[in-house]
Amino acid sequence: MPAPTVTEPALRASAALRGSDRTEESPPKWRRRPSRTLAAVAVVLVGALAGAWAWTSTTATVDVVAARTTLLRGEVIDRADLIAVRVGVDPALHPVRASEIDTLVGKRAALDIAAGGFVTTDAVSDGLLPARGYSVVGLSVGAGLVPSGPLEPGDQVRIVTTPGQQADVDGVPGTVGATVVRVTSADNGEALVDVQVPESAAAELAARAATGRVAVVLDSRER
Repeated sequence: MPAPTVTEPALRASAALRGSDRTEESPPKWRRRPSRTLAAVAVVLVGALAGAWAWTSTTATVDVVAARTTLLRGEVIDRADLIAVRVGVDPALHPVRASEIDTLVGKRAALDIAAGGFVTTDAVSDGLLPARGYSVVGLSVGAGLVPSGPLEPGDQVRIVTTPGQQADVDGVPGTVGATVVRVTSADNGEALVDVQVPESAAAELAARAATGRVAVVLDSRER
């Protein structure tokens, strides 16, 4: 049987097929890029931290009492004067919790409270100042004649008559017991202290205060 004859066109087709097999490119390989991976991880972490911060901010808010209208010192507090608000507030301010709002009704404002201001435990009082049988006397006390630590309303103090500069102390200095009502600062740096004293001692204390020769002694806060 005669061998098959391979024609020239067949040879060319065979060579073309072999060439195409050699030149066919393999599929591209994807390379991992660490920088992109790290960036993705960073985005996830930032999102998690933001969510944690938002959750913490929300859970840190508390319901406290605020003044719906301006309350002047000595004014009797009515339920309509108060409102409960949810805010983030420093517990060191001693705000009155919203759950205790009804306990404030009938009490008096110990300080001026602006509308929208928080109501703190120090801002309310069971009675009016000055109380019956007492008077409030204002003192202007220079530096060194009042404790460097802040005086607070309710502090028990003694007002001591000083002999003045370069004068000898003759006997026991006169003193008047008092309760601090309010403390502010004057432009010249002196402390302005309002104190409550018995009516019988008010005139004498006012006369001493007018001379500028008084000092304030803070007694123990332990009760």
